[in-house]
Amino acid sequence: MHSSFLTSVIVVVIVLGIMILVHELGHFVAAKFFGVRVLTFSIGFGKRLFGHKYGDTDYRVSLLPLGGYVKMAGDDPSEVREGHPDEFLAKPRWQRFIIAIMGPSMNVLMAIVVLAGLYRFHYPKPAYMEQPARVGGVEKDSPAAQAGIQAGDLITRLGSLQNPKWEDLRMKILTTAGEALPVEVERDGKQVALTLTPKATGPEQVGDAGLNPCIPAKIGEVADGKPAEKAGLKAGDRIIALDGQSIPCWQQLSTAIQTRKGKAVSLTVDREGKQSQVSITPYRGESGGEEKWLIGVGYHNDVVVRQLPWGEAIATAVDDNVRSCLVTFDVLGRIITRRMSARSLSGPIGIAQISGQAYRAGLPELLMLVSFISLQLGIFNLLPIPILDGGMILMLLIESLMRRDMSLEVKERFAQVGIVFLLLLAVFVTYNDILKTLRP
Repeated sequence: MHSSFLTSVIVVVIVLGIMILVHELGHFVAAKFFGVRVLTFSIGFGKRLFGHKYGDTDYRVSLLPLGGYVKMAGDDPSEVREGHPDEFLAKPRWQRFIIAIMGPSMNVLMAIVVLAGLYRFHYPKPAYMEQPARVGGVEKDSPAAQAGIQAGDLITRLGSLQNPKWEDLRMKILTTAGEALPVEVERDGKQVALTLTPKATGPEQVGDAGLNPCIPAKIGEVADGKPAEKAGLKAGDRIIALDGQSIPCWQQLSTAIQTRKGKAVSLTVDREGKQSQVSITPYRGESGGEEKWLIGVGYHNDVVVRQLPWGEAIATAVDDNVRSCLVTFDVLGRIITRRMSARSLSGPIGIAQISGQAYRAGLPELLMLVSFISLQLGIFNLLPIPILDGGMILMLLIESLMRRDMSLEVKERFAQVGIVFLLLLAVFVTYNDILKTLRP
């Protein structure tokens, strides 16, 4: 456990360190381009640990690793200005705007580049995520069951989504806890109109509907000595019918076996394009913590892994980041309007736990997480919160409309509000992480 915790801490420090380096590099390059004198380029806050001074700039690593900054000459309006033309506040507003926005822009660019690089060589996705949202199973007493959705239904509309894939459907449900959504399903060739209200579940209080995707009844493993092995079934076989009844989904296979209560069943099996019939008598055994009728097989969840051409990899990375961006703003809006719990937010502890899990899952999962966090960091810094880049951009826009600088007192109050807000936010998300850790 201690080793796992230490691994998570090391991974998150490295991951955030790289993202902060990229972010501050954006400010640094833009400042240098416009001739602003940069005094400090720091990874981390607080006391200087080590570094090197080159020219006017002190490149350093500081004590607190979760952050960083670029200190430019004349960037603090409360300090006495020397009047040099290479000071930040001596530059035109449009140049200061570009310097401010380059940090978040570099994080967004990093999110796209990392994902595009991954997709070029390793583009993994569960096959069902890209398929139409056909329901394989509905959990008992779930919102989907209460709405009247049934196994085998094809969801053709959910809220504003038309003909959604499972990937789009799941994201919509996650972000609409407690919200009544109009649903249309295709059942036996007819359209049925329903209403689905996802419920808030888990420590993050995200939406859940109790819907399970239709996963083809493809065998992943065959238990030794059980009826399936004795009947000659092998991994990779696909069961397409039971007693002549079509079995498009794995869940329907399980349900059909339970309803026959141990009676022998005739399975139609597809093996490499050739169909055959086998007879199997189920046995009584434990699965998922309960007694069931079983035949001794486990399902195979197809994962599609492709190597995309660079053009398609970049386009897919952009599309995925745009989707994540829209979902992020949707979630923020729902939290602000109290339609979604703020418990869904994560702080340093939560990020460390997720980073450790991604690292242990493998490089592709870690790179996908790096891309996601980089995008979130870019979005967060663009929010119009004082002392963040978005706050500076907002102030520059207001001053441009006023055609004059705001007073020093207003700017100081603006910054103080931002500091207090960020401190409170840091305390909240840390407390939130601790609660979720203690009460999963």
